Amino acid sequence: MFTPRTPSTTRLRVVTNRSVPEPSVAAAGGPATPGEVRRRAFGWPVLAWGLWDWGSAAFNAVITTFVFTVYLTSDAFGPGADAKLGWVLAGAGFLIAVFAPVSGQRADRSGRRTLWLAINTLLVVAASAGMFFVAPSPDLLWLGLLLLAAGNIFFEFASVNYNAMLNQIATPANVGRVSGLGWGLGYIGGIVLLLVVYFGLISPEVGLFGITGADGMDVRVTMLICAAWTLVFSLPVILTLRDRPGPRERHARTGLIDSYRLLFRSVADLWRTDRNTVYFLLASAVFRDGLAGVFTFGGVIAAGTFGFSAGQVIIFGVVANLVAGVATILFGALDDRLGPKRVIVLALAAMVVAGTGVFVLHDAGATAFWVLGLILCIFVGPAQSASRTFLARLIPAGKEGEVFGLYATTGRAVSFLAPAAFSVFLGLGAAVTGLQGGATQYWGILGIVLVLALGLALLLPVRPGTRTRTALDGAA
Repeated sequence: MFTPRTPSTTRLRVVTNRSVPEPSVAAAGGPATPGEVRRRAFGWPVLAWGLWDWGSAAFNAVITTFVFTVYLTSDAFGPGADAKLGWVLAGAGFLIAVFAPVSGQRADRSGRRTLWLAINTLLVVAASAGMFFVAPSPDLLWLGLLLLAAGNIFFEFASVNYNAMLNQIATPANVGRVSGLGWGLGYIGGIVLLLVVYFGLISPEVGLFGITGADGMDVRVTMLICAAWTLVFSLPVILTLRDRPGPRERHARTGLIDSYRLLFRSVADLWRTDRNTVYFLLASAVFRDGLAGVFTFGGVIAAGTFGFSAGQVIIFGVVANLVAGVATILFGALDDRLGPKRVIVLALAAMVVAGTGVFVLHDAGATAFWVLGLILCIFVGPAQSASRTFLARLIPAGKEGEVFGLYATTGRAVSFLAPAAFSVFLGLGAAVTGLQGGATQYWGILGIVLVLALGLALLLPVRPGTRTRTALDGAA
């Protein structure tokens, strides 16, 4: 089993296989006892942690994907709203890429991950609630855009600390199932909330409590529901996983410039002593962008190439998220049994085959897309979840927040790949076939397949981490 070389200093202390794994520094001031390890099996702390994923679906699925962004780019906000949305989100992505690693590093050093998870989550809740005041008027477009950008930034910062807690509440024997549970709950929570707001407020002419679409009230009240949803389902983990800062707390008061110096020093140490982790950060950034592209452009291809109506796209989206959520939970057991790398390789290979099938069978009708599209969805969640557990097994103890911050940064750095590949292959399709417009839209799937295949190729040489199954199997 590969063990990264340890540096001459103690900045990157590596945990190798041992009978009792050392918890993250934020988890406790000292090593875990066998009793503490047993309590990290599937009990309330794990469920409380997973409920944050369930609650976060309000921002991910409802606000960012299906409701508020669509509302902001409607005609009521004037021409060019979609372009402004793209630029504002790009700016938010840049800020996330710059500050996420430092945010995680400072939480590591202070030992207060739960505190920072709570602060950033509450800021997401505040941004979501503030969207209620964005009435359909061009004068309020920038208020909506800035709230959306702020929500994205604080959501990513919260996610860094949330992901860093994985080693705190899981053991090497069940980390795959724990991660899969959280990710699966996120998918399913998004479905539940989307169905509630769509059929309760947005779809009917007169919704719950007599709310209508006049003055955008149906969408604006939906934002309040999203804020409450996020708050309620975030409280369990915040109240359950309490911070117990260790000796590193006295070093927590570090200025921003010094934080970046420490970050660059740690990255340099990581490159010198554990390039395997660096290679995984690169590979995962590429294939995670391909996974995001599946959901981003799946509905576009369903409507433009396979003739789905708007209602059919929503129905497919609900089914797709349900399939992805259930599959992610089930594949967590395979992650623990076979290892996360094998799960990711299997998932990416299956998606490459299914994506190629969408291209080949583009004229076979809606049934072909239902079959192949759901195959894609079966594997997209497990690949995302196993990517998180793969990194969790690689991270040296006490560096979880910082490295998961780098995980967020690398993902943002290459987030242009899937959209660019999709567009390039649309142009290639037009050049090859001589057709224009939507007639060549199915070529775009080849761009997504290419990104997934590239990520798979980059992953193959990466060696699994040292936090693998041990004598702790009995604790799960």
